[in-house]
Amino acid sequence: MNLLVTANHAPFLQGGAEAHLAGLLAALRARGHQVEALRLPFTFDPPAAIERLMAFTAGLDLTAPNGQRIDRLISLQFPGYGITHPHHVVWLMHQHRAVYELYPADPPPELQRLRTAIHAYDTAALARAHARFANSRRVAERLRHYNGLDAEPLYHPPPGAEHFYTAPAEAYLYAPSRLERLKRQDLLIEAMRHVRSPIALLLSGDGGQADTYRRLIERHGLQHRVRLLGRIDERLKRTLYAHALAVAFVPFDEDLGYVTLEAMLAAKPVLTCTDSGGPLEFVRHEDTGFICPPEPTLLAERIDWLYAHRPQAAAMGRAGRAHWETLGISWTRVIDRLLSV
Repeated sequence: MNLLVTANHAPFLQGGAEAHLAGLLAALRARGHQVEALRLPFTFDPPAAIERLMAFTAGLDLTAPNGQRIDRLISLQFPGYGITHPHHVVWLMHQHRAVYELYPADPPPELQRLRTAIHAYDTAALARAHARFANSRRVAERLRHYNGLDAEPLYHPPPGAEHFYTAPAEAYLYAPSRLERLKRQDLLIEAMRHVRSPIALLLSGDGGQADTYRRLIERHGLQHRVRLLGRIDERLKRTLYAHALAVAFVPFDEDLGYVTLEAMLAAKPVLTCTDSGGPLEFVRHEDTGFICPPEPTLLAERIDWLYAHRPQAAAMGRAGRAHWETLGISWTRVIDRLLSV
């Protein structure tokens, strides 16, 4: 089949969305399909730029561009799912979060107008889709809550899933992710002020909060216990997973979160929070990890427990890996489902 996949492009921003798109394109091509990607230039500000892109996609008909047959259009992100095609399948990563679950209590007038416009656009465009999927149950829940539309959760494996492994644990907690406010690495840094065990916190990744977190570490005198590793390659990342005592992932209302899945593949327990969203679909409290209120002192108690009960922590990690095996998450299943509707 001739398949076209739409997604956004934000220059120099790399994260889960880019890995998701790359994985989908590779899996479709591996099945013998002709695949191209249409990347839409996206900027978060000003609102007028978002409105212009919405208008462009709403007026774009890709039924047969330049007389070329497109058998199926698969869209991953806002606003690409507004493009016209008779067999448009949406596999939703997330919507424009600033006007949904991250909408502020006292928004400026321009954001209020944008919210109204996007809600109307999303509800109409997504209702027209031939089929709707979401990349997690949490994303599907938001769609039902805000737009009254159902979507089938469809999970996919993280990049390089087959290369993760486990090794004897060392005395550190590993937290890989972009250094951004929603990832809440500051919660972990604050927690380390209260940890009494001789355990370190290793944070890998870069992002807009790197300097803020560096100053926070220095202010609390935690340089000997908390290390910012910056961006690292995949091989080193898998090594750090393999030797970690546990993996910490405490974002606010995450869509899916590869970190949880990668920790399970590496047979490591996961420490996450009650409001972390996507990770809660996989972590089983006191079985494969801990689900803790987002309070530094309570997180510190769990970290101390993991160090004091290292054999039990290793058993929790093995339970997480066993749980992964039961989930049947694979690109084969994803492609079968996307192309079956």
